[in-house]
Amino acid sequence: MGHLLVSAAHKSSGKTTLTTGLCAALKNRGLGLQPFKKGPDYIDPLWLGAAAGRACRNLDFHTQGKQEISAYFARHMKNADIGVIEGNKGLFDGVELDGRNSNAALARLLGSPVVLVIDTQGMTRGIAPLLKGYLDFERGLDFAGVILNKVAGARHEGKLRAVIEYYTDLEVIGAVGRRPEMEIAERHLGLVPSNEQSGAQERIRAMAKITAEYVDLGRIILAANQAALPKSVPEETQGICAPDITIGYTRDAAFNFYYQDDLDALRRAGAKLVKIDTLQDAHLPVLDGLFLGGGFPETNMKALEANISLRQEIRGAIEAGLPCYA
Repeated sequence: MGHLLVSAAHKSSGKTTLTTGLCAALKNRGLGLQPFKKGPDYIDPLWLGAAAGRACRNLDFHTQGKQEISAYFARHMKNADIGVIEGNKGLFDGVELDGRNSNAALARLLGSPVVLVIDTQGMTRGIAPLLKGYLDFERGLDFAGVILNKVAGARHEGKLRAVIEYYTDLEVIGAVGRRPEMEIAERHLGLVPSNEQSGAQERIRAMAKITAEYVDLGRIILAANQAALPKSVPEETQGICAPDITIGYTRDAAFNFYYQDDLDALRRAGAKLVKIDTLQDAHLPVLDGLFLGGGFPETNMKALEANISLRQEIRGAIEAGLPCYA
């Protein structure tokens, strides 16, 4: 049982697609894979969860203290063979000047080896000062290696490998070319969520195949297994109660932004959760409360507008006093 953190030098490096492919490829090897995402993030966890076959969990300095993160991480690793954490933006990025809530801070907190994904487009010898800067910028990090992404071809890869070997001690554990299968469309808030793409599972299978071919999964597993887990503590929340209220929550291509822990907490507190598809369901079930998560309703306006009966029933129920969190 081990874990590692996948990070990058900057956003849009292909980190999420590689992490998604990594999760699916490791799962295909028969490993119990638990994905994590450094939050706050709703979109990338949808891809990671779909690839791993289990809900992705957020690790978020904004809503959790350090001890909470460590204990929470350890609890969710109990039934996993390997944990893969995807960072956000670059390794040292964060809102605090001292980096206390950066990806690097999370890796140090959990003792997770770091795999750096580098977008190598237009770069050869220049990768050396970039990597040396990352290696020397902060102490206390364990770098498992680097994955070269968006490599132009064999000649480009050869040059990059030679430079890295000459100037650094970093191991190159993968080199992935520019492949359309390794791309996910982006828009104003980030990647297009997996549940909006009809071919998401086919895309994930393609990512897994490419990742398994061009990334040394054995080296990934070896690096992860060298990381110890933080100490686990009993969960403070109560056990699951018998359902005594029914809460509906919208989950479809328009509304899909939820932390799995919020849904779990509602169930533990005694709620029966009923999924509502605002694009397909014509009527609102009998509910004691309604949870409207975020998402991209603006990309589904025609379908939402066409579902007149459900819209009218939601409005009527709220105006009649139905508790609603939106």
